[in-house]
Amino acid sequence: MRTAAAAALVGAAALATLTGCSGLSFQDDICSGGEYPVMSIGSTGSACVKDGEKVPEGYTRYPEGKVPQKVDDEWDVYWRTHSLDEDGKVIDVPEAG
Repeated sequence: MRTAAAAALVGAAALATLTGCSGLSFQDDICSGGEYPVMSIGSTGSACVKDGEKVPEGYTRYPEGKVPQKVDDEWDVYWRTHSLDEDGKVIDVPEAG
C-alpha cells in the first residue's frame, strides 16, 4: 500500500515538473504564429494581422509593453475595459454587457 502511494506521489511530482508547475492551466495565444494583435480605436474590439501587413483602418497597435499575449493574461483583461482614442490616449470603455 505504501509503495502505491509513494509511486503516485512521484508521478504527481514528475507531472508538476514537466508542466512547469502551471497548475495544469493552459492559455491560448491571442494570435497565431506569424501574426500580431491590434485593437480597434475607441472600442474593445481586436484582431490579428499577418506579420508584414499594415494595421487595418480603424485599428492601432497596442502600446509597447501592454500587448496581450495569452487569452486572459493581464493585458487581455485590461483592454476589455480600456481602449485608445484617435490620439493614442488610453480611455475607459464600459464592459460589454
